[in-house]
Amino acid sequence: MAVQSLLITPLLVMLMSFHSHAFVESSEWQYPPHNGGGVRAAYWPSGNDLSPSSIETKYFTHIYYAFVEPEPESFNLKVTDSDKKSIPEFINGLRNRYPPVKTLLSIGGGSSNSTAFSIMASNKRNREIFINSTIHVAREYGFNGLDLDWEFPADEKDMSNLALLYEEWHKALVVESRIHKKPRLLLTSAVYYAATIVLIGDGPRSYPAQAIREYLDWASPMCFDFHGAWANFTGFNAALYDPKSNISTHYGIGSWIKSGVPPEKLVMGLPLYGRTWELQDPNVHGVGARAVGAAPDTDGTLDYYKILKFNKEKGATVVYDGSAVSFYSYAGTTWIGYDDGPSITKKVQFARSLCLKGYFFWAVGKDKDWTISRQASNAWGH
Repeated sequence: MAVQSLLITPLLVMLMSFHSHAFVESSEWQYPPHNGGGVRAAYWPSGNDLSPSSIETKYFTHIYYAFVEPEPESFNLKVTDSDKKSIPEFINGLRNRYPPVKTLLSIGGGSSNSTAFSIMASNKRNREIFINSTIHVAREYGFNGLDLDWEFPADEKDMSNLALLYEEWHKALVVESRIHKKPRLLLTSAVYYAATIVLIGDGPRSYPAQAIREYLDWASPMCFDFHGAWANFTGFNAALYDPKSNISTHYGIGSWIKSGVPPEKLVMGLPLYGRTWELQDPNVHGVGARAVGAAPDTDGTLDYYKILKFNKEKGATVVYDGSAVSFYSYAGTTWIGYDDGPSITKKVQFARSLCLKGYFFWAVGKDKDWTISRQASNAWGH
C-alpha cells in the first residue's frame, strides 16, 4: 500500500463454524447501556496528505501517530528524518485544535519487523532498553501516550514475553510519572481481532488477557481485513456477523471478553476503507463470487472517499447486507466490500451495547468530509 496499513497481514483464519448470534443470546453479553465518555480514536499515518491541524477534533478524543519502529539490533526507537519533521507538525497541529485530543505514539504497524519485536520482548535487558527509549521519545515530543502494534506474536512464547513487556512497561511509566511529577503516559496496544490468533500454517496462540487487564489502559482489536484479494472470492472487510464462520467482529469481541479482558478495556477497530476484487464473471457479483485478484487500478484497498467517487462515476450498484451489517458495490468487473454511515452507526451501537471503552478508525484522512467520523461520534453519544 502507498500508506502503511494498520493490518496488512491477511486474516487467513481457519475456524469452526459458529452461529452469529450465540453471544448476543448469552447472559454474559447483557451489559447495561453506555453512559457516554470513552474513546473515539483514529490513526494518522505519517506522510498523510491530511494536515493534523485540519483534523476535526470534535469527532475524536485520541489521535495516534503511525508509525515508528525499534531498531532491530539496539531496540531503541528509530526516529527517522521524516519523523523528526512530521512528529512536531503532528503534535503542534493538534495542540491548537479545539476540543483538545490526546496524542499517542504508535510503534510497529502491519509492515514492521515482527521478528525484531520477538527478539526485543524475549530478553529483560532488551525490553528495558526499548521501554526507556519509548518513554524518552514520547516525552521529548510531547505525546500523551504510547501504543504497541506488534503484528503478530508468532507463538505462545511470544505471547508470554508480551505479557512481561506490558507489565514492565506499565511499571516504568508509573515510576517515570512519579519521578518527574507528570501525568502517566497512556499505554495501549493494537491486537488481532480475536483473543486467540489462528492463521493457516501456524499454531494457535492466545493473548495474555490478565496482563492486558492489569497493565494496559486499553487494547484495540483490529476488526477489519477479514477478507481481501489474497482470496479468490469476494467478502466483507469488516463483517459484524458471519453465520458461516468465526470471521466477524461479533465473534472477535466476544472472544476477548470471554478471555477475561473486561469490555471497558476494549476499543473496537473500524475501517475507513474497503477491500476490492476483480470479478471472474461480471454477471456473478454476490458475496462469495469468484474473483481473480484485486480490482484494476487498486492494490486491493480503496479509501472511503474514493469508493464514493467510484460508485458515482461508474454508476455502481450498491447493496446493503443486513446480516453482515456491511455494504458492497459493483460495476463491471470491480467489486468492493466496505462500510458506510448506516453500517458504521450499527457497529458503534454494538460497541456501546457491550459497554466497550470505545472505537478507533484506520485511518483519519480516508473519510469524506468527516461523514463517517461524524456519524460514529453521534452514535457513540457525542
